[in-house]
Amino acid sequence: MDNPPQPPIALSARNLQKTYKAGGNQPAKHALKGIDLDIPRGAIFGLLGPNGAGKSTFINILAGLVIKSGGSANIWGFDIDANPRQARASIGIVPQELSIDPFFTPAEIMDLQAGLYGVPRRQRRTMEILSAMGLADKAQAYARTLSGGMRRRLLVAKAMVHNPPVLVLDEPTAGVDIELRRQLWDYVIDLNRQGVTIMLTTHYLEEAEELCDTIAIIDNGAVVACDKTQNLLQQIDNKTLVIRPSTQLAAAPVIAGLQCALRDDGQLAVQYNPGQQAAGEVLAQVQNSGIEIADLASEGADLETVFMKLTGPSSL
Repeated sequence: MDNPPQPPIALSARNLQKTYKAGGNQPAKHALKGIDLDIPRGAIFGLLGPNGAGKSTFINILAGLVIKSGGSANIWGFDIDANPRQARASIGIVPQELSIDPFFTPAEIMDLQAGLYGVPRRQRRTMEILSAMGLADKAQAYARTLSGGMRRRLLVAKAMVHNPPVLVLDEPTAGVDIELRRQLWDYVIDLNRQGVTIMLTTHYLEEAEELCDTIAIIDNGAVVACDKTQNLLQQIDNKTLVIRPSTQLAAAPVIAGLQCALRDDGQLAVQYNPGQQAAGEVLAQVQNSGIEIADLASEGADLETVFMKLTGPSSL
């Protein structure tokens, strides 16, 4: 029997809205204000935004934990209202909270989750997934004995028991040390190479910049940007020349039209707008200020700069 065709869009939302009703002294809150998103099949898609922007509400609607107020959402071609079971079977969600029953072992937790999704015993991959997450030696240990990093990896394993084509990671590396974070991302990248579509939220912007091919930024319940990562970085029309002076500077020079800052390592960072001024002109101004240049490098905008521009006070 032929496999059904895979949809080109793994996850989509159209005018997705959520309003929490007023209660007590709290006014009504418009958590989502008409979200439109398309996540292509096979992508690693970043959903970024400050705390309270609406990211968790969006994810909880996809998970079936929050009822939307308006609009529509589809997961792997299944409408979350018209085909809720198929939609939820197409997605695995790794929550922020480390919610694991402390009196179950990882193997028991995996088998229970697989049973909830109706995965037959002969098709369960409990030890395969635990091994991939580096938890094979903890399969029979009580979950309460696991470290925070191990519990985080167990949540990822739990989300994969039913082999979903879409995996959502909500702050997956929060509280995880650098080594475990790298192991987790290696596994996620391998899943993506196997065809799993990944959507992640993270406060580590360098992670999003390195991993995601497309990024959406959400603020105050609305999408303020959605584009290829490199296109977003090009939105900030500034560059920085990093200059190593021949002799150590006591302070950054004051040069008209340029922002100069002396870094802790003694290098001089000069920010300029390449649309208004050529790099050669900037270097000439630096040299005219009496600084002899021993070496230099160029830096472009990073994702943090884009993020702050789109979500900071100046964007309101």
